[in-house]
Amino acid sequence: MPLRLGARTFADDETVVMAIVNRTPDSFFDKGATFTDDAALGAVDRAVDEGAGIVDIGGVKAGPGSHVDADEEIRRTASLVSAVRARHDVVISVDTWRAEVARVVCAEGADLLNDAWGGHDPALAEVAAEFGVGLVCTHTGGAAPRTRPHRVEYDDVVDDLVAWCDAEAARAVSLGVRRDAILVDPGHDFGKSTRHSLEATRRLPELVGTGWPVLVSLSRKDFVGESIDVAEPADRLVGTLATTSVSAWLGARVFRAHDVLATRQTLDMVRAIATGEPRLARRGLA
Repeated sequence: MPLRLGARTFADDETVVMAIVNRTPDSFFDKGATFTDDAALGAVDRAVDEGAGIVDIGGVKAGPGSHVDADEEIRRTASLVSAVRARHDVVISVDTWRAEVARVVCAEGADLLNDAWGGHDPALAEVAAEFGVGLVCTHTGGAAPRTRPHRVEYDDVVDDLVAWCDAEAARAVSLGVRRDAILVDPGHDFGKSTRHSLEATRRLPELVGTGWPVLVSLSRKDFVGESIDVAEPADRLVGTLATTSVSAWLGARVFRAHDVLATRQTLDMVRAIATGEPRLARRGLA
């Protein structure tokens, strides 16, 4: 089905880059490079210029770190949402697990709530329904926000994530969230070992088969680093883009990424191979 977020409609064969804009001083990759207002807005401008269809604004580091309460998360995100809304027609997503934060950023113009911690606050879906915005339903295996996996076990990780995502998306619809505004995310690294994340990637068609648009958040993650034995996130771009290519070929539609232009070009190349249609064809024709 088409994906409708804010004023944008994305066709069912269209791939979309979701640009990561962190309003955090301790993010694992950029180390706070976009924490200030001017830096964050500049990052949004660049992302839009490079082809992002969605920008994802986050106010709390995903992993362990300094405590950030809801008031501070709102301070970091709400004003940027308002500024981006006044400046761009891009779809605005906010990465939060808190319903109280979600309500404020939706009032400022957010189009999508990226619930990366898997329904930890069940009321988040109610806020999405109340404001008529989209929702990302992410599988974490029940992990608490900002925790790292430890001795995680599943009978079958893909069976678990497919069942959970499908049920959570159906719950959102029952609460009033539009069916064409819901995405599901297998939750790479969240509540999963590297082997779990690789299995989720290899068997991605099983999640695609639920019919919900699939979002993948792969960018420079630990499972990429462990898979190719690269410790520093700064050195994981090649592994990320390889995983992006495979995921696009297997049916993912939205790609959350730090590197917008490289991701957009990777997705365009996958599409050209799949369709046999380049954006430009001159060689050998004249």
